[in-house]
Amino acid sequence: MRSLVVSALEALDEPIRITEAASGFEALRALPRDHYDLIVTDINMPDINGLELVSFVKRNVAYRSIPLLIISTESSERDRLRGLELGADAYLVKPFEPGDLLRLARELLAKAREG
Repeated sequence: MRSLVVSALEALDEPIRITEAASGFEALRALPRDHYDLIVTDINMPDINGLELVSFVKRNVAYRSIPLLIISTESSERDRLRGLELGADAYLVKPFEPGDLLRLARELLAKAREG
């Protein structure tokens, strides 16, 4: 699934650098090492799940302005609302079309640039 996400994001109109993390803990360790314009996470990850990652990012003043997109097989309205309540900017249910991910990424990046 990560390779599908990476392939879709590489089709953005602007050059981007993608950092992959195999777990929520790995993602948390990567945050202070670089600047990120967008975070894409799954809910179901080893160590720290995506909802915990969203909660950490949105509570931390250094990262809370980074747009955050959840991609998940969890398709209930309750799951979607929980992710958005924690601060995710968008929620995409698997399976999805790469074009849908690309559209959401563009929207979130544009909104972040507008400030």
